[in-house]
Amino acid sequence: MDLVVHCGSSSLGEYINTLSVTEVSSGWWEGEAIMGRSQEHSFWALRKIRERTPFDWKGIDPDNGSEFINQILYKYCQREKLEFTRSRPNRKNDNAYIEQKNWTHVGKVFGYLRYDTYEELMIINNLYHNDLRLYKNFFQPVMKLASKERVGSSIKRKYDTPETPYRRLMESD
Repeated sequence: MDLVVHCGSSSLGEYINTLSVTEVSSGWWEGEAIMGRSQEHSFWALRKIRERTPFDWKGIDPDNGSEFINQILYKYCQREKLEFTRSRPNRKNDNAYIEQKNWTHVGKVFGYLRYDTYEELMIINNLYHNDLRLYKNFFQPVMKLASKERVGSSIKRKYDTPETPYRRLMESD
């Protein structure tokens, strides 16, 4: 999971952030927009997303921001028996699964404009809860890396047959 900012060219004041969460095995994605980036708002958004997902959670792997690395989330994971891991600091693209979804599911849809009103927050969440969520999870196939092999100085990647996150979940154990 990661937060995507919607601050435009200025990070001054309050603005909307998107909590973006993806399940690694299937590619299932969920988003929840919040005003600001406080620990409480981020935790509230995570619980809302968890209520919507059609599978049990085994653990979480958040970015290293203080909105995630805190006692609220740590105690929640202990209470819910969720494995709590985190990204490696100062490693580019360490959380590649979520970084890709941040672009394809949030950045390409909303661009880099500033969103800072409660009306915009409601519109964004309406898309996340309904149309965008359904489209991305039920109709948009994703590819998964099946293998990669170093050949000289380059890496040869092989991908499996693209399937929707929903189909991957239905075919999984």
